[in-house]
Amino acid sequence: MMHDHAPEHFPVMLPEVLEYLQPKDGEVCVDGTFGLGGYSRAILKAANCRVIGIDRDDHAVQYADRLSGDFGERFKLIRGCFGDVKALLAQDGVGRVDGFVLDVGVSSVQLDDASRGFSFRFDGPLDMRMGSEGQSAADLVNNEDETRLAEIIYVYGEERHSRRVAKEIVRRRLEAPFETTLELAEAVRAVVPKSRDKIDPATRTFQALRIAVNDELGELERALEASVDILKPGGRLVVVTFHSLEDRIVKRFLKEKSGSVSSVSRHMPVIEDAKDVAVFEIKTRKAVCASDEELALNARSRSAKLRAAERLGGEVL
Repeated sequence: MMHDHAPEHFPVMLPEVLEYLQPKDGEVCVDGTFGLGGYSRAILKAANCRVIGIDRDDHAVQYADRLSGDFGERFKLIRGCFGDVKALLAQDGVGRVDGFVLDVGVSSVQLDDASRGFSFRFDGPLDMRMGSEGQSAADLVNNEDETRLAEIIYVYGEERHSRRVAKEIVRRRLEAPFETTLELAEAVRAVVPKSRDKIDPATRTFQALRIAVNDELGELERALEASVDILKPGGRLVVVTFHSLEDRIVKRFLKEKSGSVSSVSRHMPVIEDAKDVAVFEIKTRKAVCASDEELALNARSRSAKLRAAERLGGEVL
């Protein structure tokens, strides 16, 4: 049984999340990426508030049961994707809320469970799905054409050798389809040179496939858009990201919604005075990074960036 202080259960940038989320007695906060419940537990301890956790992972239920045991009706888990937060809350009869927090990294427990196929450190089925629906990583690498594979690996993995990797995947799958994580890792290592920073050559390709399989960037964009509708005026949005693609999406969204840049949506006319449509006030002038103390304890926090904003009273035009 895993205890709260177990090293696997290290909620990234927890003090900073609480500082910007500022939960208060009587409020309702949504933890959009419940995972092992690290943020939810800390929020419930910080104030006499309610927390609604959202997670599509079947494994989240056991951690949710533990929180319900400790905090009773103050906590509730809703099964689903955080990108669907608006519909999930509406189905549950919840109106606007006071806080919305997202940690869009994969939990270390998911990474360390060989049967999930997220990691090249353990041999396991090439799956990578956070839920149980949709195509797996094996479906993708065995069926996608070479050009599209290279594109996925280049854009989502920021892998410079993406064409080489895609070519090698296609060459090997003609002999036999990929079934395990180590088969794929070996294919990538065969064509990607070792980097000086000692990061495994397969890292970027695995990241790319995980993002593609779970539509992680689309999910993040949908959740950010929903935050405008689900937060009350004065409500706080806090987002922790783990790589530059995600951080760029959050930064761009907040700039747009705070009136710092005009909307680039092709469905909307360009509005001369973007200040008219400001629905968020940005609380983090630049992304906040983990403290030195945390970095010493948890290597995963190295790439974490936090951005936060407060919902204004205005409506989106």
